[in-house]
Amino acid sequence: MANEECTHDCSTCGQSCPSKNKESLLAPANKLSSIGRVIGIVSGKGGVGKSLVTSMMATISARHGYKTAVLDADITGPSIPKIFGVKGEIDGSEEGMFPLKSKSGIEIISVNLLLEDEKMPVVWRGPVIAGTVTQFWTDVIWGDVDFMYVDMPPGTGDVPLTVFQSLPLDGIIIVTSPQELVSMIVSKAVKMAGMMNIPVLGIVENMSYVKCPDCGRQIKVFGESHVDEVATEFGLEVLGRIPMDPSLARLCDEGKIEDMNSDYLTDAANKIEAKLKKQ
Repeated sequence: MANEECTHDCSTCGQSCPSKNKESLLAPANKLSSIGRVIGIVSGKGGVGKSLVTSMMATISARHGYKTAVLDADITGPSIPKIFGVKGEIDGSEEGMFPLKSKSGIEIISVNLLLEDEKMPVVWRGPVIAGTVTQFWTDVIWGDVDFMYVDMPPGTGDVPLTVFQSLPLDGIIIVTSPQELVSMIVSKAVKMAGMMNIPVLGIVENMSYVKCPDCGRQIKVFGESHVDEVATEFGLEVLGRIPMDPSLARLCDEGKIEDMNSDYLTDAANKIEAKLKKQ
């Protein structure tokens, strides 16, 4: 049994426990699933646009011809089905559950697809929530997937820890905003990833600016961005910047994110896909 005072930082620990071997903590995927690369979308705080980035990255990967999936691990704040306009009952068999598919074929699982009323809150304790996320990996028949994006809850609590330990993440993308406190927030996410030996693939800045509809000038609503400074501090790459775009907000509200025509994250998806395909 692990020490009750375990910090989950194996690099500075002299104890002998299963945590030393990451493979021993990984949950097995469903036997009928064949999943290629798994990418976590994380943030140190809520409200910065993780689900937006997740859905945009998944949409772009699907457009590139990859079989794509989204595992919605944000159990208490699930928004992926709404953004993709996915509704319906989850079917299953003795082998497991089947994810629903978006109109472009992206496979999706979320707790909101299992609730009778999607507006009802999920009032569960941490271990139950963490167990549900693990079941989304072990009990769902994903089939053949090239890229799976995991929309994770904010912070460094039970569920992010469960995802880091139980799913074979190939890396994470950190989503942030331009405010000054971004350094502290990114620092927490980077250090947690380091403790779990998970690569950080880069940073995406959301709400970077507002584009004036008349002159096209970029208006920095939150002041000058600090993301480049933070990226340099931690040796990370800024993968993309997303403005406050009313058209994106409308598409999310209407469940039509797959109709987006912006290219804010196209370069980010290209870089991630190329990097992980080479490994």
